[in-house]
Formats: sequence, C-alpha cells, structure tokens
Amino acid sequence: MPGTSPLHLAVALDGAGWHPAAWREADARPRELFSGRYWTDLVREAERGLLDFVTIEDSLGPQSTRLDGFDDRVDQVRGRLDAVLIAARVAPSTSHIGLVPSAIVTHTEPFHLSKAIATVDHASKGRAGFRPVVSGRSVDAKHFGRRDIPVLERLDDLEDPLLLGLFEEAADYVEVVRRLWDSWEDDAEIRDAATGRFVDREKLHRIDFEGRWFSVRGPSITQRPPQGQPIVSVLAHVTPAFQLAVRAADVVHITPFDTSDVHRILTEVPSVPHVFGELVVFLDDQPGAAAARKARLDELAGAEYRSDALVFTGTAGELADLLLGWREAGLSGFRLRPGAVPHDLEAITRALVPELQRRGAFRTEYEADTLRGLLGLPRPANRYAPA
Repeated sequence: MPGTSPLHLAVALDGAGWHPAAWREADARPRELFSGRYWTDLVREAERGLLDFVTIEDSLGPQSTRLDGFDDRVDQVRGRLDAVLIAARVAPSTSHIGLVPSAIVTHTEPFHLSKAIATVDHASKGRAGFRPVVSGRSVDAKHFGRRDIPVLERLDDLEDPLLLGLFEEAADYVEVVRRLWDSWEDDAEIRDAATGRFVDREKLHRIDFEGRWFSVRGPSITQRPPQGQPIVSVLAHVTPAFQLAVRAADVVHITPFDTSDVHRILTEVPSVPHVFGELVVFLDDQPGAAAARKARLDELAGAEYRSDALVFTGTAGELADLLLGWREAGLSGFRLRPGAVPHDLEAITRALVPELQRRGAFRTEYEADTLRGLLGLPRPANRYAPA
C-alpha cells in the first residue's frame, strides 16, 4: 500500500550517465562503455544497493540532440550496445536484481522479442522484464524500409493519428508477447528418456492473434519463462502512453514535478499495479555540492541540462525527504536516472539506500529471488491451461 509500505527502487542505466558531459568526468570509463565488464559492474553496484531492478536504454539510431535525424555533435556519447543482449550478458553475474532492457516495438517483431526476453528470464532464473518504446522517427523507419514515417515536428501531439497509432500498435505488440509466453504450459516439457517423450504436444498452443498490425500464429519456440509473465514497464508522459500502460504494464514510470502532478497523473493510471516516479539525480554529501557539480557539467556541455523528468540536485537526505513525500501522495516506487556514473549510482546505493533504510522505508535484504517476487506480484496462471 503506497504511503506506508517500503519503497521500490530502480535505476535507469544509459552510457556514462544521463548528463551529456558525464563521460568526461575523471571517474567515468568511456573506453569501456561497449564492454560486458562495464555493464556487469554497474548492475552489480545496483544489486549491492538491493535495488529492485535496472533498466537499460536502447534505440534504433545514434543519440541525437535533434528530434529526428543525426546531429553533428562529436562531444557527446554516440552509439550503444543492444539492451537485451546486455541483460543476457549480465544475468549469470548477478543473483537477485531484476533486468529490464528497453525494446523499440515500432519496427521489431513481437515473436523475436518474446523469445529473447523469455531467454533472459531463464538465464536469470526469473528476473527479466522489458520496457516497450515507440519510435516516431523517420530515420529509424529507414533502417527497415517496411513503412514510411514522416519527419514530425513534435512527439507529443495528441491529435496526430500517426502517434496515436504507434501507441495502439505497442499495446497489441505487448499482448502478442504475453500470449507467446503463455503458448507453452508450465508442464509442457516431459523430458522422459524412457518413453522418448521430451514434450507434450497437447500443451503447446497456437495464439492465433489477428490485429491491425500483427497476425501471429505461435506457439513460441521457447518454453514458458520462470516468472510465467516477465515484467512489462512503460514510461508515460501523455494520455496515449498512459492508456498503453493501463492496457499492458505491470509498472508505469511517470514524470511528476510536484505533488499535485502525482495526484493528477495517478488518475490516468488507476489499475497499473506499480506507479514509479522518475527523476534525474545528482547527489553529493554537502548541501550545494551536487548543484555545483551539475553546473560544471553544464559548462562542459555548453548548455544547461534539462530533462523530461525532474532534475534533482542535493544530498541523499534531501532526496529521501522528496521520495517519501511522493510516496505519501500515492507512488509505490521510483526509477532514478544517475546524472553521472559511477558517482551518482554509488550515491544512490551507498548513501540514499542507507538513509531510506534508517527511516524504515527500504529493504535491508532481498526477500525474493524473482522480480515479480520483489515487486509483490503473483505469478500469473497460464491463459491456455485448464483451470
């Protein structure tokens, strides 16, 4: 129950941090951004802090300061590894923390993603999820050649039928993925060498999904994931995204700027099990130090860093005050975006978490082995299995 129950915490990992100049910090590791060791170290640090899960950003084109298309910046990180493959790489090196890669659902196929996330769930023994992301960028569409998307002037025009369609397509996409996860009953594998029966064919099911964007028969080639249904999380700013979250998400990430925003947005997502607030954080021990560090990074970047989410600068104690206040307003958790890695990630795990524990608001040990277990969500029954 939000308001009194322990908080859930996640971190959003992206390159050297969310500030565009973070890779130039003395403790950054820009030469290792494309290595498995780098990502394993970050996720292990998050697990050290007992966080619920990490999300890993992804895209279908290099990062850009432009709404659509490439820019000419050479002073910011460009390029990234595949988020799902990072999760698979990290899975055997961790034991409790959830792994939630982003996946662009506008141009990729739900069949492929369903078996990829199911595989990560098997590799992690029940700690996988994914975050569906829509793409309204024309340059992304040109990578595939299957559809034309015009260059849009805004990505938040609620009257644009193209954008509305992208979110409706994403909802169907998640539904297909969820049905494919259920297309094998839990006991479909017999593995009986004596009788020569490895699988019970009667317990594999065609999903026969027919929609505007997809026609998918199934079954999957991958057996049902350990969680049955890995977690689906959605970042939502506008009404179509809120509607996607209501249809498809176990966790919705929202971006309030004050308590009244929290109250307003909660009315948009009444049935989603978990509503997480989203913040970019710069943390330091002394008052004013984090703001000064951000200002120094802004000067390196040549512009003040702004975000779609609240940018917080301050101490761990000040952030704990804010988070607990928003918990009282109805949020069950938070996804924090470290401004610079490793500094702000370690400030979350080694300063914020102990502060929340001291106030009795965060776990002191992992209480479950699966991501669903950490979030207090039951393992769903298979929709195709006899009741």
